[in-house]
Amino acid sequence: MAESLEEPAYTVHATYDGFEVRRYVDTIQARVQMQDGDRSGGFRRVARYIFGGNNRGDSIAMTAPVSMWDDGDASWLAFTMPSAYALDALPDPHDSGVKLIAKQGGDVAVLSFTGRTSQRRVERFETRLRAGVQAEGYIVAGPSVLAIYENPWTTLPFLRRNEVQLPVKRE
Repeated sequence: MAESLEEPAYTVHATYDGFEVRRYVDTIQARVQMQDGDRSGGFRRVARYIFGGNNRGDSIAMTAPVSMWDDGDASWLAFTMPSAYALDALPDPHDSGVKLIAKQGGDVAVLSFTGRTSQRRVERFETRLRAGVQAEGYIVAGPSVLAIYENPWTTLPFLRRNEVQLPVKRE
């Protein structure tokens, strides 16, 4: 799925044993708060927006990854908008719960993995990434993000590309 899809631009800032630190550019996200962690419901709402559920009926190209995270009491799901769009050039969503947000780029520690993304499995990778980040002298600067690059319903598990991402800064 993701091989032909645009992904947010970044440069690799540093490589360590088991993870890398990337410097991402500013992007725009279409994001929605998930109800009770309902990934498929959140995905459908943002997908409706990019497939014409907006004030102009425009279709917007799909990008990768689909990003999910918890922030306080809220769970979020987001698609990054294609880089050709400025925030004010995007159509308004019909769904008032879909928010268009300018996301500031920055340094992100990334641990890549294949396979399924069960909560327990993702937590293990996040724990490993947090330990590596701390050992290398970084401070976590925000919530962890699960980035899913492949369609989990049609891609064989061993071919799926996933990441745990942590925004970081130097101590």
